[in-house]
Amino acid sequence: MSTESNGISLDHKIITDIIGKSSSVLDLGCGEGELLATLVREKNVKAQGIEIDDKAIFECVKRGLSVFQDDIDSGLSDYEDKSFDFVILNQSFQQVKKPEAVLKEALRVGKKVIIGIPNFAHINARFQIFFRGRTPVTGALPYEWHDTPNLHFLSILDFVNYCKGRNIAVEKAYFIGSRGKVTMFPNLFAQTGIFIISGASSPVSSYVSEGRDNG
Repeated sequence: MSTESNGISLDHKIITDIIGKSSSVLDLGCGEGELLATLVREKNVKAQGIEIDDKAIFECVKRGLSVFQDDIDSGLSDYEDKSFDFVILNQSFQQVKKPEAVLKEALRVGKKVIIGIPNFAHINARFQIFFRGRTPVTGALPYEWHDTPNLHFLSILDFVNYCKGRNIAVEKAYFIGSRGKVTMFPNLFAQTGIFIISGASSPVSSYVSEGRDNG
């Protein structure tokens, strides 16, 4: 993953730029809290995380973050509708058992939802499957087949079509490659896609549709 000069990964920088100051944020599958800590420091957000891993929660506590231990597959019944300005699923959406239910709950609880996914259709992944006949290992998919936490292997185009088929509005999208932002043929050249979505029924934005993939 590309990293900015200040040491913040590019996906975290993009998400931080999206979120307004003093916003309320719920990070689902927050890991060790790197993103939440950055948001607190840079944007003074009201931060809440949900994580299932004990060691990751311990690291969050060390960072002074408020994190609850829970399985996001079990739903967000403790939270009222639109109780957060932003709900984040960064590199965790493909790891849940019930992505449809989790996304529905995220859209219910958040005014906006930010999704960050690894792109399984990246050119390096295609090359490894076609020429090597092996499960790909890339910068965005760094795990071997036997130890990956990922349960669903989707592409940028898969996610766009998924949203379109469910009347989920993709308000904006950003694409990241090994050398920075990708502006052309993201389904081929981007390792990661970051999407701002909402539950409003509207067409997928032209920002996503234009040049999304010809290969």
